[in-house]
Amino acid sequence: AYEIYQCDWSSDVCSSDLGSQARPRPGRDPVADLAVGRKAPSFTLHDTDDKRVSLRDDVRGHWAVLYFYPRDMTPGCTKQACSIRDHWTTLKKRGLKVYGFSPDSVARHQKFSGKYGLPFPLLADEDHSAAERYGVWGEKKLYGRSFMGIRRTSFLVDPEGTIRHIWKKPKVAIHAEEILAV
Repeated sequence: AYEIYQCDWSSDVCSSDLGSQARPRPGRDPVADLAVGRKAPSFTLHDTDDKRVSLRDDVRGHWAVLYFYPRDMTPGCTKQACSIRDHWTTLKKRGLKVYGFSPDSVARHQKFSGKYGLPFPLLADEDHSAAERYGVWGEKKLYGRSFMGIRRTSFLVDPEGTIRHIWKKPKVAIHAEEILAV
């Protein structure tokens, strides 16, 4: 089927006639547009408690780390989440909010968060719309097999919604330390 896009050219976001999910404008590379100093793309997703969380209502006005990871309950993702958990007191003292994004469901996030005692919300990006807008959804290779998934990336966003730092391929075991070093 062909998709017809209706675009808001000022924000480079389009919606198709096959669904209301916003997508980057066809032919654009969203990673190239997301750089330090650019506005963070908007999103609205459900968190671990099944509450709606949005950039505009919940993140703006605070310093925040938005970290995108492939999947709950996997070794690397667990190390990354536990690194942040283990440094949570220091992160909070610095006034940082932290949001984890993955394509997992709210129910899976609840299990993951409960099992490891995560004190920060995980956002269910099941249709990977936020990951696409942040330019972190794409082709990956593992053991010679290609597939689509999240490329582990984190963003530091200031209170005005501007990206101030990007960690591409953060080190999972010490990611909280990487955050605190900025």
